[in-house]
This record gives sequence, C-alpha cells and structure tokens, in this order.
Amino acid sequence: MPMPSPRLVFASFALIALAACGGRSSVTPSYQQELFSSGASPFAHNFDATVNETCEAARRALLSQGFLTTMGQPDTVDATKNFQPSAETHVVVSFHVVCTPGENVTNQSIAYVNAVQDGYALKKSDTSASVGLSVLGSLSLPIRSNSDAMVKISSETVPAGKFYDRFFGLMGHYLNTVPRSAPVAADEVKSKPLAPSIIVSSPELTPTPIVVQTPAAATAIRASDAVAAGASDVPAASAAAAPEAPPATVTH
Repeated sequence: MPMPSPRLVFASFALIALAACGGRSSVTPSYQQELFSSGASPFAHNFDATVNETCEAARRALLSQGFLTTMGQPDTVDATKNFQPSAETHVVVSFHVVCTPGENVTNQSIAYVNAVQDGYALKKSDTSASVGLSVLGSLSLPIRSNSDAMVKISSETVPAGKFYDRFFGLMGHYLNTVPRSAPVAADEVKSKPLAPSIIVSSPELTPTPIVVQTPAAATAIRASDAVAAGASDVPAASAAAAPEAPPATVTH
C-alpha cells in the first residue's frame, strides 16, 4: 500500500482546520455594541420644570401604572412591578429614574430613565436517599423528595424605543395637569417703607393698656366698696328709726 505524500497530508490537515473554524460562529459580546455617542440619548428627556417637579411627575406616572415606588431622595425614583406570564415563569420590571438640572435654562431638568427586566422560572429538583436495613441484608429503600423554587434565568435592560417614549409622554401629562408654583420676578415686587412718625401717631398701631387684677386685689376692692356703702346708709337708717317728737304745747 503506497504511503500518502507529505503535501497531501498537509492539505488534509488544513481542510480539517478550516472546517473546524467555519463551524464555530463568533459571538460578539453585547457591551461591544455600545457607541457612547454624544448625541441625544434615548434614555433621557428634557422637561420645562424643576428637578423636584420632574421627579414627582415620574413618581406619579409610575404609581398610576401599578408600580411600587420608593423615593429616598428628591432627585431619584425607584419602582418595581411584577408580572406572571405563565404558571412557571415570573417577570420583574425595575425602574430607576434620576433627575438632574438642565444644561442651559435655569427652570429646566433632564430625566434619565433605565428599566431592567428580570426573568424567573420554576425549577424542580429531585433528591433521593437510600436506607439500608441490616435485618434484610443489603436491601435499601429509595426515598425521593421534590422541591420547587423560582430561579433567575435572565436579566436585560429594556431597549430604547416606544417603551420609554410612552413613559416620557405620561410624565409630561402630569407636569401639565398638576398645579405648580412659579417664582415671582424680582422687578415685579415693589415695597415702600413707612415713615416713623406715621407709625408712632397712628391710633390703630397704638397699643391699648389692659389692667389685669389678681383675685386677692379684686376681693379687697369689693370689700372696701361694701364698707363705704354701709357707712353712707347708717345716717339714713338712724333717721328713719328715730321716733317723732310730740308737738310742743303752749300754756297761757
């Protein structure tokens, strides 16, 4: 049997190597697709409102859609909502909103929104054990037990698109409908101080003295008034009680 030439053997190994490389498809990691461009971000939106008003609108928008919010700081809102697509799958959507001041306008803010979707699946695990019985020799009885648990199987940031556009639109609705306080311009406030003579001579501003008597002083005053009234009534009473003198008789 003739031996193959070295060239043929080398060509065969080269074809095998190319076939092996062609069978593998190179997968580019997802983070390599990030562009980090300086243009408009699909996860951010400008609002003509202050930072506190923008975050309050985000909180109201999430609450209106059934999200459970936790607001620890005035410029941050976190919220979660649970979904049950099927009996064996569970999905949790987490919202994270950060409000920052605007770049050019004073009364403007920027809302940065990020939503993460976590997927869970029901996993069943079987555990078995054997018990040896010394009486029966090497006989063993298998014991099995099943346990179910929700296992996290996926976690993905919700991609930019209509999902965030609808959320920003709902935030704008609450900013337009909820009453907000606007600061008064400094040039519209006019004040004029009053003259000191007007303040002193004004009867409305002159305090009226109030005399406060203690209970002991009031009792003493009432007792002195009663004594004075009794002394004035004594002469009248004695004149009324004295008998009338008989008329004088004249004898001739």
